Amino acid sequence: MNYRLGNKIFQLFFIAVAFFGSVFTQVAYGQDGKALFSQNCASCHAINKDLTGPALAGVEDRWPDQKMLYAWIRNSQAVIKSGYPRAVEVYNQWNKVAMNQFPNLTDAEIASLLKYINEEAAKKAAGPAVTVGGGDDPNAAKASGQDSTLLYGILTLVLAVVALVLLQVNSNLKKLTDDKEGVVRLEPVPFWRNKTYIAFLTVILFMVGGYLTTKGAINLGRNKNYTPEQPIFYSHKVHAGANQINCLYCHGGAEQGKHANIPSVNVCMNCHTAINEYNGEKLYTADGVEVDGTAEIQKLYKYAGFEPGKPWDPTKAKPIEWVKIHNLPDHVYFNHAQHVKAGKVACQTCHGEINKMGEVYQFADLSMGWCVNCHRETKVQFNDNGFYSIYEKYHADLKSGKLDSTKGITVEKVGGTECQKCHY
Repeated sequence: MNYRLGNKIFQLFFIAVAFFGSVFTQVAYGQDGKALFSQNCASCHAINKDLTGPALAGVEDRWPDQKMLYAWIRNSQAVIKSGYPRAVEVYNQWNKVAMNQFPNLTDAEIASLLKYINEEAAKKAAGPAVTVGGGDDPNAAKASGQDSTLLYGILTLVLAVVALVLLQVNSNLKKLTDDKEGVVRLEPVPFWRNKTYIAFLTVILFMVGGYLTTKGAINLGRNKNYTPEQPIFYSHKVHAGANQINCLYCHGGAEQGKHANIPSVNVCMNCHTAINEYNGEKLYTADGVEVDGTAEIQKLYKYAGFEPGKPWDPTKAKPIEWVKIHNLPDHVYFNHAQHVKAGKVACQTCHGEINKMGEVYQFADLSMGWCVNCHRETKVQFNDNGFYSIYEKYHADLKSGKLDSTKGITVEKVGGTECQKCHY
C-alpha cells in the first residue's frame, strides 16, 4: 500500500511540475526583463528610437566596459565624475540632462533588462511593427515575432496526456503482475473517475483561474495605447512638432492648476481664421487611412460657425466634443501644476513623444505602481525652487554634506509616496 501511495504522489508531482512550469515561465520572464524595462526605463527610453534619452538597442556594444555600463545604470553622475569617456560623451550628447539613478538594481536584474532589450531589438530588426497613433513609437507597437505562449500551452497539454496515459498503463501492468502472482485486487479505477486525480486537477484549475482572474482585475481601468477616434483629426505631430507650438499655449491649465484643460474653439480659431487649408506632409490615422487635412479644418469651421472671408462671431461657436483619453480613478488626486511647475516634469515623461503623434494615444498605463516607482526614483528640482523652501533640514544637510548632492532629493523624500498625497 505504501508503494502504491508513493507512486501516486510522485506521478501527481510530475504533472504539477510540468503544468506550472509551462504556465508561469512567461510570467517569470516578464518580471525579469519586460517589467523592469516598463518600470524603470520606458518613461525616457525606447528600444529602437530616441526619446528623451537615447535608443537602447545595442547599448552593450556602445559601452566597451560592461562593469562601467552597470555602474552607469545605477548612478550615472558618479560615472561622469570619474571621467569615464563614454559616460561623458553620452552626458554631453544629451544636453547634460541627468539620468535617473537606480541604485537598488542587482547585477542579475540589469542582465535580465539588457537581455530583454536585445531580444526586442532583434524582433524589430526581423520585421515591421504595427504602430499606434500614427507614429512609430515602439511602446505603441507589437513586434512581428511570434509569441511562444501557445507553444508552451500545447506542450503542457501533451505532457498532461502522456502522464495520464502512463498512469493508466502503470495501473494495468500492476494488475497483470498481481494476477500472475495470484493476488486478488479490485479493478483499477479509470483516471477520469479517480477522486484523487479529480481533486488534484480541481485545485490546479482553481489556482490558475485565480491567478488569471487576479491579473485581469489588476489591469481593469488601465488603457495603455488607447486611441479613440476624435470628432476632428488633430495631429500633435503637425502642431507641436512641425509648427512647434508650445504645449502651454493650448493647455494653459497644466502650469496653473489641477487640469491641463482642453483648448476651446476660440483658441483654435486664433490661428485658423487665417489658416484654412493644409499643405504639409500626408496625414494618416492609426489604421493607416489617409486624412484630408483641409477637410478637417472645415469641420472646425462648422463647430466655430465661421465662413472664410467673413468676420467671425464667436457667439455662434459650439464646443467640440473631444473624447477624453487619459482617465484616472475618482479616488486619485493628480495635479498638473504640481508636476509641471513645481516638479519641472516634462510632458513627454507621462505622455510620451506627444510631438510625434499623428493621433494621440495613452502612452503609459498610469497605474499606481508606475506613479510610485517614478516618485521613488525621480529627483526633484530642489535647489533654487521656492516651492521646496520649507524643507530647511534637507537644504541644511545638502550644505553640510550629510546628503550627497549628486544623488539629489527624490520625490519620495518630500512625501511623494505617502498615501494621502494622492488619496484623501
